[in-house]
Amino acid sequence: MELEVELNSLKSDMLHECVDLFIDTFSNEPWNDVYESKNQVVDFFENYMKNNYFIGYVLKTGDELVGLSLGAKKPCLKGMEYYIDQFCVSEKFQGQGVGSIFLELIETDIKNQDINTIVLTTSKGFPSEKFYIKNGFKVSDNAILLAK
Repeated sequence: MELEVELNSLKSDMLHECVDLFIDTFSNEPWNDVYESKNQVVDFFENYMKNNYFIGYVLKTGDELVGLSLGAKKPCLKGMEYYIDQFCVSEKFQGQGVGSIFLELIETDIKNQDINTIVLTTSKGFPSEKFYIKNGFKVSDNAILLAK
């Protein structure tokens, strides 16, 4: 049986459900992130959602939240691009092709908004790297990530 999913824009009334999915996903293997409190993550989401260029998506099956994408549209020389900052699929639905479907739906939606590129960063050697490459993303030879 094929899973029926629906793409929606992330709205403020979904905030706590999204925060729970985010914490559940990223506090487990392989990320093992530790958060000071749920409020820390709520503040992160609220600050993102205040951004004028914010674009957030949720993927649902029925009333169940399956995945989320936090990002922003960003100007570039060739128009606009969608920068995905955070992307996750519920552990319950991982490995079933749901993340690939989610990315396809996002790509279709951003193209309808005249956004022609998706850009993201991920951790080298993590399962997410293979996932994104499998879904058509390419490692950029002319970019590096720097932090201070």
